[in-house]
Amino acid sequence: MTIRIRSLPAVVTVLAALVAGVLWATERESGPLAVAPAGAGGATRLTLAPGLSFTDDSSSNFPIRGEGLADGRIASDRPTAIFFGTSHCWNTNREAERFVALYAKETDTVRFLVVDLDRPTSDQKPLVSRFYKGYIPTLAVLDSKGGVVYNQAGETARDRGDISKLEEIVAKARLSR
Repeated sequence: MTIRIRSLPAVVTVLAALVAGVLWATERESGPLAVAPAGAGGATRLTLAPGLSFTDDSSSNFPIRGEGLADGRIASDRPTAIFFGTSHCWNTNREAERFVALYAKETDTVRFLVVDLDRPTSDQKPLVSRFYKGYIPTLAVLDSKGGVVYNQAGETARDRGDISKLEEIVAKARLSR
């Protein structure tokens, strides 16, 4: 995976995310992962931010909009998909497009969590320290017991809109019950 950074704000954002990931990974007080009660929750009504570029780092908007974006609690009754990203990254934007498309298909069967690495909430910091790989985008998928099924940095597909690998990962998480 190659990340091409074409602007100073993008360089600053990437470096800040890397430093933040290292610092949070070493924090002892970040605490255990919070587990949500059974049922719906997490980030909801996910959409893409307007004006995103999928070919350069020009967008200063975090790529995903929605409700409940501050939630950092993993599910106790279903798989949890966690998206880590920042603004100013076309790789993040393209993976966000896939994540939002997966949300549209799996909203009733998967808990979705979205972490803006520039502004993680106190509930999300344990997620960052445990699952963030130091590169954007990073995607983690947990089974209903909190076991890691997938945790990788980079895009999950070569083609825009291709969510087939994400669907395979979620199917594997469902089987891990």
